[in-house]
Amino acid sequence: MKKTLDEHAARFDDVAAEYDDDQTPEYNECVALVLEHASPDGGDTVLDLGCGTGAIALALAEDAGRVVGRDISDGMMEQAREKADERGLDNVEFGEGRFREPNFDGDVDVVTSNFAMHHLSDAEKRDAIATIADLAPDRIVLGDVMFFGEPNPEEPFYSPEVDDPATVGVLADAFTDAGYALTAVEMVHEQVGVLVAERA
Repeated sequence: MKKTLDEHAARFDDVAAEYDDDQTPEYNECVALVLEHASPDGGDTVLDLGCGTGAIALALAEDAGRVVGRDISDGMMEQAREKADERGLDNVEFGEGRFREPNFDGDVDVVTSNFAMHHLSDAEKRDAIATIADLAPDRIVLGDVMFFGEPNPEEPFYSPEVDDPATVGVLADAFTDAGYALTAVEMVHEQVGVLVAERA
């Protein structure tokens, strides 16, 4: 991780109010694909890690039984709570948590994350995926900055000073080592994609 958790949290607190208005087409396509692949039913519990302002959690709450959003930024979660209140959603909750300490107890059916895990180093990503696997969800859906080939250093999709994307291969190996099999790989951009993993 190139910055501390506190530094990342403060950075996202600062941009929380404008975050939803400043997204790329690739980010929005990832949101759509994560929602499509998560596909919870009315009895499912969904855990959304790095939930931000709630783009994934709030959309899934319309179909899921319960949605739990976790993030390190109070500012981002405040935006998510306000949107949940505006929509009258009472089956979604937001609280502090992180990939390697999700602050969640109980059964979970689906774990989602979008544009958050790329802040971790490759070793930290492996630990994060192992921690998620320990919760034993049926399905994990990860949308993120990831490398499908050799990234062009002249045209990075990401911010090298704060981001640390992995290759698709590194992520696939981490899921396999954690007892999950990739069932879908969606390339949105050569540096952005969505992976779906299910319990092997």
